[in-house]
Amino acid sequence: MRRKLLDKLNTALERRLPEQRLFMKSDAGTRFIRLRPLTMAGMLAGGAVLMSWTIVVTAIFLMDSISSGNQREQSQRERAIYEARLNALSKERDDRAAEAAAAQDRFFVALEQISGMQSSLLASEDRRTELETGIEVIQKTLRRTIRERDGARTEHETLLAQLEENANGTGPTIARAQSADGSVAFLTAALEQTAEERDEALKFSAEAETIVEDLRFEMQLNEDRNNRIFQRLEEAVTVSLEPLDKMFRAAGMPTESILNEVRRGYSGQGGPLLPVTKSTSGGATVKDSTSARANTLLKELDRINLFRIAADKTPVGVPVKSAFRFTSGFGYRRDPKGAGRRMHAGVDFAAAHGTPIYASADGVVTHAGWQSGYGRLVKIKHAFGIETRYAHNSKIRVKVGQRVSRGDRIGDMGATGRVTGTHLHYEVRINGNPVNPMTYIKAGRDVF
Repeated sequence: MRRKLLDKLNTALERRLPEQRLFMKSDAGTRFIRLRPLTMAGMLAGGAVLMSWTIVVTAIFLMDSISSGNQREQSQRERAIYEARLNALSKERDDRAAEAAAAQDRFFVALEQISGMQSSLLASEDRRTELETGIEVIQKTLRRTIRERDGARTEHETLLAQLEENANGTGPTIARAQSADGSVAFLTAALEQTAEERDEALKFSAEAETIVEDLRFEMQLNEDRNNRIFQRLEEAVTVSLEPLDKMFRAAGMPTESILNEVRRGYSGQGGPLLPVTKSTSGGATVKDSTSARANTLLKELDRINLFRIAADKTPVGVPVKSAFRFTSGFGYRRDPKGAGRRMHAGVDFAAAHGTPIYASADGVVTHAGWQSGYGRLVKIKHAFGIETRYAHNSKIRVKVGQRVSRGDRIGDMGATGRVTGTHLHYEVRINGNPVNPMTYIKAGRDVF
């Protein structure tokens, strides 16, 4: 039965695939192999299957190659975008730092100008006071001289009336006439001297009034110049103070309590005890609008300085300065190890193995070693109850108790602990509670 079926198949295929014979010649003779239609059909089917398999495998390989090439190009583009963004942020930070330094230099120059103007203003006030005192003395002298002149005139008229009576009376004597002539000559000379002194006093008074007017005009010019300088300083102080205040408010930190804490920490005073002395100026203190505005500016500058001291103690810096990729944010996420949805108490920065890691603020190292899950871990205690953590280091470069400043290198990026690859796990905690580190990093971009 099977034989008949094969013969029927060969007969059916023989029209399209006629029987072929392969001759093989050797020294012993000639042999041949019969290729029947069914055999040739099987061989063609096997070749077609092999060719199809080859085409499919080649297509799959090409698709994988194209897909991997696209992913690689996409990753390269993302990396280029991150690097460009990081460079832009670094440039912006450098520009803001340069602007802050220039503003601070302008503050110091303006303060020197204010000090010089206040000194000249006080000198002008002293000169004006002296001139007013001199004018008052001259006026008193002039009034006294005028009274004396009027008295002399009255006495002169009285004597003239007496002389006339004596001349008209009986028995005028020569002695009385000589005495009257001497009194008249004396009074005339006194009147002439008084008139000269009066003219000199009037002239000196006019000159003093001119000087006083000049001083008043000069003082008005100084006040206008001071007003313009104060306006520029007040604008500069406002421009510098608002970003600092905004930075701390954006980070959710109470600014006044922070400033009070910094003020308490930087409140040292002292000096040798000197003998009690009295001021030669009589202890008078000049209080005017210029001094009030200067004192207000000094208070605002002190506030800016306190803000900057507090900013140095707050983790507003970026712990990675090289090119990196932000791979995981703060909050709930799907655990990379497959443990379900879990809380992620920090942010992850992925970069090359051994990338330097820097302290984000001034502080003291409280832990530098291995901790389960974190791997090689560095903990830094900062002011205001803030703590930062730097996990999965390949190498730790600080010791417990060491005091560090922002920008100091504290370790190298690695893959120790519970990780899927090389990266830095960075945490910020306030009084032991984790908060989003990006809040501080973004807040500090406007200032540093």
